Amino acid sequence: MAIPIKFGTDGWRAIIADEYTVENVKRVAEATARFMQQRKMKKAVIGHDCRFGGPLFVATTARVLGAYGIKCHVASGFVSTPMISFGVVKLKADIGVVITASHNPPTYNGYKLKASYGGPSIPSDIAAVEALLPDVCSLDKLPTIEELKAKKLFVDADLETLYIRHVKKNFDLKAIKQNPGKLAYDAMYGAGQRAMRKLLPRAICLHCDENPGMHGQAPEPIHRNLLGLSEVVRKNPKIIAGIAHDGDADRIGMYDEDGNFVDSHHLLLILLLYLYKYKNLRGKVVFTFSVTDKLKKMAEKFGLPYEITKVGFKYIAEIMTQEDVLVGGEESGGLAVKGHIPERDGIWVGLLVLEFMAKTGKTVKGLVQEVYKEVGAFAFDRDDLHITEAQKQAVIKACNSRAYTAFGTYKIQQVEDLDGWKFHFGDEKWVMIRASGTEPVLRVYAQAGSLAETRKMLDATKETIL
Repeated sequence: MAIPIKFGTDGWRAIIADEYTVENVKRVAEATARFMQQRKMKKAVIGHDCRFGGPLFVATTARVLGAYGIKCHVASGFVSTPMISFGVVKLKADIGVVITASHNPPTYNGYKLKASYGGPSIPSDIAAVEALLPDVCSLDKLPTIEELKAKKLFVDADLETLYIRHVKKNFDLKAIKQNPGKLAYDAMYGAGQRAMRKLLPRAICLHCDENPGMHGQAPEPIHRNLLGLSEVVRKNPKIIAGIAHDGDADRIGMYDEDGNFVDSHHLLLILLLYLYKYKNLRGKVVFTFSVTDKLKKMAEKFGLPYEITKVGFKYIAEIMTQEDVLVGGEESGGLAVKGHIPERDGIWVGLLVLEFMAKTGKTVKGLVQEVYKEVGAFAFDRDDLHITEAQKQAVIKACNSRAYTAFGTYKIQQVEDLDGWKFHFGDEKWVMIRASGTEPVLRVYAQAGSLAETRKMLDATKETIL
């Protein structure tokens, strides 16, 4: 019996050598080829990050697509997801395939699909690919890479150079490099390491080598995974900021000059402030359900339209292809801005914040304080609960039936359920519960006026639901 394959909020992901195998990659690649054939698509861009088996799974995908007569531009070595998305646009391809499990633990690999506009494929196209999945790949024998190259169906592509040229045209790198302070950069053993070294050669680098095992650490740029980076920033007075990227460098985490974590909620507000107030740009603000309501507050203050989507950057990307979007982003560190592809991009966003600092002379703390002047101070945190499926389903059932009236001393005043459940307590305090779309965990998010109270709310929620 064939293993069922489903694309979650951001592609198909599975444990290597369990469900993520060459045979299952062949199935997904054949579904992609059939989808492309139906739509008369003829060209793809393919690449991988630094995870185990990347070259093998890329070759497998290219051989399947090549068997269907699809020309594949294949990245030379590891690349970030945004490099592939940009490559799709630059090379005028119809689709992009990224072999990556993004921020999942190193035991995982994955398969992301990108559209011709250089962002995540829209949900309806993903559903169409899923519907074409065979139980077993129908191809008895795949062409070799040499055979495909002879037919010009396999072409090596230097996507990193294409991307770096694009960056240099769009940023004042000279101003960024002239800042006397230093940057600390943690690649988390991911695909951003080579490009960041080239763009910011003076940076102090951590975990910037190829290590598919990643010392067992999930490459998700959140504080609990970046304590080493925080310590380096805190102990070195010359460091003005810390930046970290996830495994495929489409997400970002950041630290201020004191080694304090600056989460994606604060980064989204910093980006909106810079683009609107300092660069005089306008457009819609789009963010997922799990993002702070402070973004809505800033958009309203600036007179900008906004839209809240389900969790998953693909929903933001779809809007970006249809409307003029200034800033778009999600809680998990995937942020996008006007003037680039409709794709989250950790390198691009990091450079934008560094440029903001260089142009204004402000520190990261100074940027955060300017945000607080606009919308008020707040703190955010998240727990990932690794519980049994039975426990998870019981919590989901209780949320659905509105069984919870309070979490500890925090009485629920309002509930929103766009994607998961957001429980409001008043005074801009809330807790959100949602099952992850990429990992077998239950996520609990919280926002309050201070980190201490946020922690108290999370503990009270966990005590109530488990």
